[in-house]
Amino acid sequence: MFIELAVIGIFTGVISGFFGVGGGTILVPLLMYIGIDIKEAIGISIMQMVFSSYLGSYLNFKKGSLQVGSLIYIGYGGLLGALGSGYVVENLSSQVLTIIFMMVVIYAIYRFFHAPHESDKMPIENKGIFFIIGIVIGLLAASVGVGGSIILTPILVGMLHYHIKSAVAAGLFFVIFSSTAGLISHTLYGNINYEYGLIIGIASLLGVFLGIHLAHKTDPKRHKNLILILNFIILGLIINKLILG
Repeated sequence: MFIELAVIGIFTGVISGFFGVGGGTILVPLLMYIGIDIKEAIGISIMQMVFSSYLGSYLNFKKGSLQVGSLIYIGYGGLLGALGSGYVVENLSSQVLTIIFMMVVIYAIYRFFHAPHESDKMPIENKGIFFIIGIVIGLLAASVGVGGSIILTPILVGMLHYHIKSAVAAGLFFVIFSSTAGLISHTLYGNINYEYGLIIGIASLLGVFLGIHLAHKTDPKRHKNLILILNFIILGLIINKLILG
């Protein structure tokens, strides 16, 4: 199991770094497919996201693609919202959580499909709007084991006119707040397998480094198309899991 989890961790880290996601969007379905219940998979995913988001955001900041500024208020909102995620997981069934997860992915696909990879408009930056967005995304995302960037990145690109590279970096930065709060919340409810979480989290660090390196060498249009492909793959895995039970 150790080697299997380490390989999953590295792969998830590459996904995290390249697409600016926490990794839960791919990690939760993978863990479910090797026989781990979705509630335990969500806890492991939250722990992995702590590792990937901190390293990934540091690397993006060093490369100049992460400009914090007003984005910090999305993070504050995400921190507050994600604190309630443990309660949500504790009180909803695995099937309901899986359906919520599927709806999140469908929304991300819809927003990204209609969004340009490079907007000719100035990015919208409003601290109040950012804070509210953060609360909603933090609560929803941490409850289904994702960092929130799968929702935030399409919003930044499709509604707030962010460049795809900046949005991807901002999405991973947001995961720092949502995953940290989610870790605290899920710990209080006993939803985390620390042994598996540490194996996957540490292994993911190598993948994050490789993923970010590849992301900065990828054309913006191709980057956006690859994000769409990833979301369709994830959606297929979730639908298959719901059908097969």
